[in-house]
Amino acid sequence: MHCVRPVLCLLGALAACGAVGFLGCCVYFDRKRRGDPAFRRRLRDNSRAQLRKAEGRGAQLWDPAKNEKLQELLQEVQTGELWLSRGEHRLGVEHLSNALVVCGQPQELLKVFQHTLPPKVFEMLFTKFRICQINMNEQEYLEDDHD
Repeated sequence: MHCVRPVLCLLGALAACGAVGFLGCCVYFDRKRRGDPAFRRRLRDNSRAQLRKAEGRGAQLWDPAKNEKLQELLQEVQTGELWLSRGEHRLGVEHLSNALVVCGQPQELLKVFQHTLPPKVFEMLFTKFRICQINMNEQEYLEDDHD
């Protein structure tokens, strides 16, 4: 027992010295890296490239051609909700199915409608949307035959 205590103190001191040495190396190499002119240039180039990429994505989101589709989608959803609130389920489903046809990701919008609409109305909407999809596929098939 007498021998164990000095050994533990020595191991603790070695561990502390090792940790201090490791942190010292980290600080030294970090300063060396940050002081390098090439590092600063690469950092500046990367931030400019990310900024350009973000601006490009922003331009895509607010593209006027896509914005018209968004306006049409919102108009159809709003009109469908108006008819549903008045109790006209058939007209509401008609407009909501038009919104699904215009939407770029109809599956996501269907999930939203599934959680917000009564089950009977959602079933009507889902059936109507499937019919619209079948009609669109048939039209595309017929257009391809004429070419």
